[in-house]
Amino acid sequence: MNQPTPIPLLDLGPQHRLLAPAIRRAVTKVLVSQHFVLGPEGKALEAEAAEAIGVKHAIGCASGSDALLLVLRAMDFGPGDSVVTTPMTFFASAGAPARLGCRVDFVDVEPDTINMDPAALEAFLATCTRESDGTLREPKQGARVRAVMAVDIFGRPCDYDALEAICAKHGLALIEDAAQAYGASYRDRRCGAFGHAATFSFYPTKNLGGAGDGGLITTNDDALAERLRSLRVHGSSKRRYVHEEVGINSRLDELQAAIVRTKMPHVDGWNAQRREHAAAYDAAFADVAGVTPLRAPLAHVSPIYHLYTIRAERRDALKAALDAAKVGNGVYYPIPLHLQECFENFGYRAGDLPLAEAAAAEVISLPMYPELPAADRQRVIDVVRGFYG
Repeated sequence: MNQPTPIPLLDLGPQHRLLAPAIRRAVTKVLVSQHFVLGPEGKALEAEAAEAIGVKHAIGCASGSDALLLVLRAMDFGPGDSVVTTPMTFFASAGAPARLGCRVDFVDVEPDTINMDPAALEAFLATCTRESDGTLREPKQGARVRAVMAVDIFGRPCDYDALEAICAKHGLALIEDAAQAYGASYRDRRCGAFGHAATFSFYPTKNLGGAGDGGLITTNDDALAERLRSLRVHGSSKRRYVHEEVGINSRLDELQAAIVRTKMPHVDGWNAQRREHAAAYDAAFADVAGVTPLRAPLAHVSPIYHLYTIRAERRDALKAALDAAKVGNGVYYPIPLHLQECFENFGYRAGDLPLAEAAAAEVISLPMYPELPAADRQRVIDVVRGFYG
């Protein structure tokens, strides 16, 4: 019996075939120049990204995870501080503050977007104690609450009207983890333009990716940008071999910068194709009992669908059916971060964040990339609809 042709969750082949000659030229240019870090490609990428996003500064670094770490270091986060974030995100969103000795507090998610719920954030802050000097302390360990880290999960912007208002009300910094959302926008502001600083990842599977690790930080704060540029090079100063503090080695290399720059002119078109696929999926699943697409974007929200994710009853059985039909899929994320073993010391238990825990048991992502053939998309739809009968 003929086996069905596999449909990948993500296929970078079409993108490579389109851009291979241009990428070879860009890479060769770097190799000939013998300038491999902090050179013209990286500087040009930073300038072009800052202009596209609408911010004053963009600072390249070695990865999206390092971008988060550098932002927190540059803002002097450390032991005794708390960062509030979502449990439904990639590990780095909580791993970066934890690595600096911070406490991480988690708040529940909106069930129809899987983004941080502003109402849950406000409810958590209401449990905190305000000291006479204005310090806000969380209730479990008394850590000083200093920042909210919002994550644009799956390429869907958070509710920044509400989050900015809450942070302003409580005197908290807002940090945007936009690793999955290059090109997404909220009220005509690009993701990466919110809060005190924002971070991106150029990992190859992102909607704008390189050929390895890479990251970017954006900010409008001049002093913060200057310190970030120092921290990414071991804390070096403008005087060569003079170090004013201990930083890390986290530079975006010229090869990755050249590859990402080659792709940047295409990303808005690719994002538009992703939106077309998402709209087709949404329409096809609207009447399927057992399947709940995430909420269609509001008029002022423009997601980029890094992943197309649904909530599915009997998720694991659906996953098995998709696997059997050779349809790529993935679960992002099966264990919410507040239940990860390495964060047991933060004091969270199963049942503490029920909406996130329910989402982790139901979410599944379906094939999504700009060049996804219409016939393959229809086969994905047929398998899902067929499973639910």
